[in-house]
Amino acid sequence: MYAIVDIAGSQFKVEKDQFVYAPKLEGEEGTEVTFDNVLLVDNDGKVKIGTPSVKGAKVTGKILSHGKGDKVIVFKKKRRKGYKKKNGHRQHFTKVLIEDIK
Repeated sequence: MYAIVDIAGSQFKVEKDQFVYAPKLEGEEGTEVTFDNVLLVDNDGKVKIGTPSVKGAKVTGKILSHGKGDKVIVFKKKRRKGYKKKNGHRQHFTKVLIEDIK
């Protein structure tokens, strides 16, 4: 059984007992979260597709930790103009354990 869920503007294919690295969510570590915006549910070949979301479907999970991703270097340069700009960025994420798909 799996589901496609919209979490903080990003779509994820989730299964039970799977870890998901979602964009940063509100909440403390150890709290339960419920995702109501379920776009698709597949239960052993029986597929329910929502328009835009499946009514009555929920995905529950547990926040395990908050963190930062790897650093991404942004380097801009224009040749022969003396223009160079270097920036770094680390995206915040939340590690969520999917506990149940209803």
